[in-house]
Amino acid sequence: MAERRVIVFPPGEGGGRRVQVDSETLGTAYSLHDLTVFLERAGLEGMDELDVVMSPLVEWHGGGPEVWPAVS
Repeated sequence: MAERRVIVFPPGEGGGRRVQVDSETLGTAYSLHDLTVFLERAGLEGMDELDVVMSPLVEWHGGGPEVWPAVS
């Protein structure tokens, strides 16, 4: 299986972070749980939140896995 490229973009005005796998935008995640669900739907199954944090496949832009601004 070819390695996939996951990009988590910086938080937007609403607090969420856009998630892209390869060139496909999956949606906006508001937590690590959301991100894990998106990745599972994209075929990256069997990853829990710790796996996502530690995975070399995930590129964190504008802050790492601890940056999830509160939605107002």
